[in-house]
Amino acid sequence: MDKLTGNSPEMADLIEQERANLDIARKIYDLRTAAGLSQAELARKVGTTQSVISRLEDADYDGHSLAMLRRIASALERRVEIRFPLARKLQHT
Repeated sequence: MDKLTGNSPEMADLIEQERANLDIARKIYDLRTAAGLSQAELARKVGTTQSVISRLEDADYDGHSLAMLRRIASALERRVEIRFPLARKLQHT
């Protein structure tokens, strides 16, 4: 990680944010496909459009709202769980 961040806390934060966006996008995709639903079908269950689901499944999207995640979870008979693990600290050499 240090090679990527150059010991920069700002860069480490940015990488962590991008990792979180990727994790959310991947989880929505995995849950939707495991349920055998297309993006359009999930959108109907959630009360939104297919393009919104597509955007949520895009790792570059960073506008996830808790309200929308709860709607998706409910449509997939799931619940949202939020954890706050200890932050990783940069190792200084």
